[in-house]
Amino acid sequence: MLGGKVVVEGVNVVKRHQKPNPMRGIKGGIITKEMPLDISNIAILNPETNKADRVGIKLIENEGKVKRVRFFKSNGSIIGA
Repeated sequence: MLGGKVVVEGVNVVKRHQKPNPMRGIKGGIITKEMPLDISNIAILNPETNKADRVGIKLIENEGKVKRVRFFKSNGSIIGA
């Protein structure tokens, strides 16, 4: 993750034209590379449904302490529990 951006393997693949540079040992041609996506465009995978899902935050009281936990909005299951 770099400054609010992430690179996901196999997603947002673009083709770039590369000029040859013999001094650096770079061959020319058309190369494919993965470009970064904004973190807001990334969804978390729900392991129960195997689909991308939205996330919400709940406040749960446990032994007198209030704890913030994330949950899947589709089925209400807590993430990481």
